[in-house]
Amino acid sequence: MTTLISSKAALAAALLAAAVATPAHAQRPARPSAAATPVAANPAYDPRLFSDPNATSPRFKALRWRNVGPFRGGRVVAVAGDPVKQFVAYFGAVNGGVWKTTNGGQTWGNLTDGKTDISSVGAIAVAQSDPNVIYVGTGEAQLREDLTYGTGMYRSTDAGQSWQQIGLGDTHQIATVRIDPKDPDRVFVAAMGHAFGPNAERGVFRTTDGGKNWKKVLFLNDSTGAIDLSMDPANPRILYAAMWKFQRTPWGMNSGGGRSGLWKTIDGGETWKELTF
Repeated sequence: MTTLISSKAALAAALLAAAVATPAHAQRPARPSAAATPVAANPAYDPRLFSDPNATSPRFKALRWRNVGPFRGGRVVAVAGDPVKQFVAYFGAVNGGVWKTTNGGQTWGNLTDGKTDISSVGAIAVAQSDPNVIYVGTGEAQLREDLTYGTGMYRSTDAGQSWQQIGLGDTHQIATVRIDPKDPDRVFVAAMGHAFGPNAERGVFRTTDGGKNWKKVLFLNDSTGAIDLSMDPANPRILYAAMWKFQRTPWGMNSGGGRSGLWKTIDGGETWKELTF
């Protein structure tokens, strides 16, 4: 019995000595270095993130799309945000007018019911230099089997509280509106024109006085309209226009061909060069 007690005492003494001899910091797990922390917090950009479902970051997998309304007006092809107020946005329905949210989409209010004849909306743009200035191009741009046409261009200078009709009434289908980032009165419009037949009020239009006067700066023929328009944010004199030949018929649609293609201007619309080869 004495021998067993002596052995246990010797073992305990050895373990105690080892614990005392070992530095305290060696018992704690090593902390990551400061240099390694940013790499873990900010991984390298993966270009597949939004195109390959299998490569999606775990941070986004928990996010889910939800319908924030409203629940009338049909499809939406025109959306624009306030460049200053991050929770303010506008959208236009193809048969429901213009709507606005001031709380990031939690609630929406209609801006055009009972105030104008705006119904079908194809394009919305908010002036970067003055967010109170909003332009709306009417007539949906997604030309499909069922569509509604518009009544031209509209402008608001009080963030959508009131509207003025500013011309281009016979364009019928307006696809895009681009505003000079430094001048809210200088605006370009891409118009498709009549969907069911030829007409001359189509192509790219420009105003330099807020819509009081318009100039047709790009016109190919009476059956080819402008379906999209892009402005260089660093140089608003540079624009690209996508021209599209289209006609809706009672039994189908004729799309493409003819003078369809891409055009560019470097002098604010005075001259254009075709880029399609």
